[in-house]
Amino acid sequence: MIFSLPVMLLEFIVGKFSKHHSDKVMLAYVQFGFKAILLISGVKLIIENEENVPRDKAVLYIGNHRGFFDIVATYSRCPNLTGYISKKSIEKVPIISFLMKRVYCLLMDRSDIRQSMGVILKAIEYVKSGISICIFPEGTRIKTSDKTKTLPFKEGSFKIAQKAKCPIVPMAITGTDDVLENHFPWIKRAKVVVRYGKPFYVEDLEKDQQKKVGLYTQTIIEDMLIDIVNKHY
Repeated sequence: MIFSLPVMLLEFIVGKFSKHHSDKVMLAYVQFGFKAILLISGVKLIIENEENVPRDKAVLYIGNHRGFFDIVATYSRCPNLTGYISKKSIEKVPIISFLMKRVYCLLMDRSDIRQSMGVILKAIEYVKSGISICIFPEGTRIKTSDKTKTLPFKEGSFKIAQKAKCPIVPMAITGTDDVLENHFPWIKRAKVVVRYGKPFYVEDLEKDQQKKVGLYTQTIIEDMLIDIVNKHY
């Protein structure tokens, strides 16, 4: 938060001349911050199949949700501007909420259907303009020691890819809850694995798969989780 103040001033000045370069400054700063957090926390981050992430277009990242460090681990790897959809309660955290909004993150109140729909529409607009979006469609983190399990994926999240006609990139994440949630408030060293699945377009799926694209994506991620556990744990 302390370092954010001069960076925000620099970003403001750069923004007066170029919005594009201003965005790049903020992306680099947030990614640097998250990489520093991973280093200080002693996280051993293993990235697999990162070549599956398109670098020339906006995408919809879909990941399973195990803990706060899901965002720290994955955002640090985004090759381009990416906004995350997160809980609206984060709006109460000073500076952090400002930084999130500045890098195109969207805060959703899942108890408010109209507000949630507005967030989805805004996300579609972002993707069409070249900004990737990441969402954890379980809606909340799963609380289980079984690293291969996920909660049901909410189908509404996938409207972003359907309407924006962008590829979906599945992300399988393990170990982030071992950093913080499993022994809150203490942070401990842990192995975190992030594996990227092959991107796909909703319109390329079979008709029945298009109707349940959330379930289709969930199955892909759970299969990756099983393989990760067999390989690393």
